[in-house]
Amino acid sequence: MGPALTAALEAILMVVDEPVAEVTLAQVLERPTAEVAAAIRALSEEYTASGRGFDLREVAGGWRFYTRAECAPLVERFVRDGQQARLTQAALETLAVVAYRQPVSRAKVAAVRGVSSDGVMRTLVARGLVEEAGTDPESQAVLYRTTSYFLERLGLRSLDELPELAPFLPDDVEILEEQK
Repeated sequence: MGPALTAALEAILMVVDEPVAEVTLAQVLERPTAEVAAAIRALSEEYTASGRGFDLREVAGGWRFYTRAECAPLVERFVRDGQQARLTQAALETLAVVAYRQPVSRAKVAAVRGVSSDGVMRTLVARGLVEEAGTDPESQAVLYRTTSYFLERLGLRSLDELPELAPFLPDDVEILEEQK
């Protein structure tokens, strides 16, 4: 007989580098998916209730350990040791356009931003935040979309959790869009 279900789940989740779906965990552990789902939710609640330094969260279609928010600055200081790996303003703008307009071509991103985004797009692809999503049937342009890593880094389960843009747009945005 192998380890208890919770011990097995903890052992697997300790070594994953991306969120793992409940069905995958159930297959590996040869247990019913409902049993694994209940156990993983119970573990998550237990970690939260006991105030551990880590959290078990469901993001991007799976489960993974994360640093608890109040411990994040300490871990960040330990890991980075003074190094910064933040995205530039141009990268953040480009990533936002891709996230809200996907799948989208580089030309469309450039049209929205008003400047070429080729170099920034290459950086976002290299960092694993954006990926190719086929080609536009009309123009044959390569289309891009955000990745599951993007969802993971933002702590989102799906793109549906992106905040609405309407409150941040000018009142005349429809007129501006029609003029393009």
